[in-house]
Amino acid sequence: MHSLPSRLVRPGFVPGSAAIAAATTTFLLPALLMTLPAAPASAQAWPTRPIRLIAPFPPAGAVDLVGRPVALRLQETLGQQIVFENRPGAGGNIGAEAVAKAPADGYSLLMAAVTTHSISATLYQKLNYDLQKDLAPISLAANSPHVLIAHPSLPVKTVQDVIALARARPGQLSWASQGNGTLSHLEQELLRATAKIDIVHVPYKGSSPALADLFGGQVVLLFDSVPAVLHHIRGGKLRALAVATSRRSNVLPDVPTVAESGLKGYAAENWFGMMAPAGVSKEIITRLNGEMVKALALPDLRKRLLDIGFEPRSSTPEEMRAIIASEIALWAKVIRDSGAKIE
Repeated sequence: MHSLPSRLVRPGFVPGSAAIAAATTTFLLPALLMTLPAAPASAQAWPTRPIRLIAPFPPAGAVDLVGRPVALRLQETLGQQIVFENRPGAGGNIGAEAVAKAPADGYSLLMAAVTTHSISATLYQKLNYDLQKDLAPISLAANSPHVLIAHPSLPVKTVQDVIALARARPGQLSWASQGNGTLSHLEQELLRATAKIDIVHVPYKGSSPALADLFGGQVVLLFDSVPAVLHHIRGGKLRALAVATSRRSNVLPDVPTVAESGLKGYAAENWFGMMAPAGVSKEIITRLNGEMVKALALPDLRKRLLDIGFEPRSSTPEEMRAIIASEIALWAKVIRDSGAKIE
């Protein structure tokens, strides 16, 4: 028979099963509670330690220019340090994979771009993660419109002028890109297919060498981001013909879109946004989304991004997911039709 502590037993009292059960519960309950699993991160005070934000491209690029100021704002509102980590390689897939395979606890995040989440799905034959299933959208952060620019010596002022010149001189216009399979390349392929023109693609390894040869006149056309070429456009060294996005750029309001220039339906967005590993709790995603929306509405942050050619843009997680799905379909067709391959 179980024995009870003397302070619980009256003289002459013989404990029954009910009394034994009650006393046993009194002493075992604290121990049992200590053995229960901890509550999930979503139910606790998140965050309680630094957060890692991975940029899957080299330092000083567009992802850094957007991601770092956004991270600073989130650091202030979340009350924890955000460690910005560049992890480039394989077109952004190394960094994206690292986040996709990280614990779903809200402490590893990805600063994603259109290349990692629209183009890579088709361009790469095999990825070690699923772009749509293994990463959860949080919010868009900004757009960085690409603009079609021409060497000043080229006798064109509009997209229609380019089309007319290409038809008059098939296979003679040299059109640079930032590399095979980049957005800069695929925008060109989309325009070429839509306008049914024959142009020569000259791939480079990045924006800088492509711009260098454009300045030198070795190539005459290029799609590049507004932040990369805004100074040269304003200085008259390059001529802006049209922006690739579906709407005009706030930074270059007088430059029409490609669609306005006669190619209806043409649109190529260059977006940036934040993602987390799939499985991160809805509470954490909602918290991060709300903080990003508030940060991107701040006048000083908006001005900082606009001054260098970015357009601040937040979204719901659902809106970002829909954009990713639609653009995967768009670029899959362009990649298949053009035969684009990674270098």
